[in-house]
Parts: sequence; structure tokens; C-alpha cells
Amino acid sequence: MKLLLQRVRQAQVVVEGETIGAIDRGLLALVCAERGDTEENADKLLAKMLKLRIFSDEAGKMNLSVQDVGGGLLLVSQFTLAADTSGGNRPGFSGAAAPEDGRRLYDHFVARARALHPVVATGRFAADMQVHLVNDGPVTIPMQG
Repeated sequence: MKLLLQRVRQAQVVVEGETIGAIDRGLLALVCAERGDTEENADKLLAKMLKLRIFSDEAGKMNLSVQDVGGGLLLVSQFTLAADTSGGNRPGFSGAAAPEDGRRLYDHFVARARALHPVVATGRFAADMQVHLVNDGPVTIPMQG
């Protein structure tokens, strides 16, 4: 799986003009399942994300996790993170999980996040979404596992 994390002051996902998920301070995570990924991959990546120390402490050092600061999670499925741009000008997506596997792994990731963290909002799998965010820092971290 791949994640692209953005530390945000606020973020929201809009589908057909309706806000379906929103958080204040926390992490926006764009989530991509790739071929061969398992629930174990998802669990390991989620555990790492929740403990990743990318929020500032009183001294301004990145020493705190999203759990330490009581931040929210906004989890948005995004298969385009699996893009292969090595062969020309049109990206290929053959590395992305098949839609049914991608949905299963995304749903698993969301369910586990909700079991482990108090504030979890989501996008909608396979929907045309508009994501609005205020990137804090900016801090953007790619993760793979």
C-alpha cells in the first residue's frame, strides 16, 4: 500500500456539492492499494502513520504524533498513487489493486483506523471527489508498506 500524508490545519472532501468528510488539525491520508497488498500491509502502515512524529512540540520540533495532539484523520482512497510514468506521457495504473480488492483494503484500513483512533472521516471510494485542505507547514510525507 501507499499513503501520501499531509499535515493539515483543516481538510474536507466534497462529493456532488456535499461535504462528506471533514477534520480540523490532523492528517489527510491519500490511500492507495496496490496489487498483492494484504490486510497485514494495511495494518502495519496504519500503525506507522498513527505513531509518525510530524507534529511540533512546544519547542517547535517534530516530536508528536497525530495521536499525541488529538488530531483527526481524513482518509481518502486514491488509486492514482500507483501511477507508472516511466513509459511515455500517459500514466499507467496496472500496479493498482483491482477495484474490488482496492475497496476491500480501503474499507479495512478505515475500519481499523476507527477502532484505533477517535476522529476518523473519509471520502467515498471510487467517487469523483474534491479535496480541500490547508497544508500545515507544508508537511507532506509519502509512505509505503
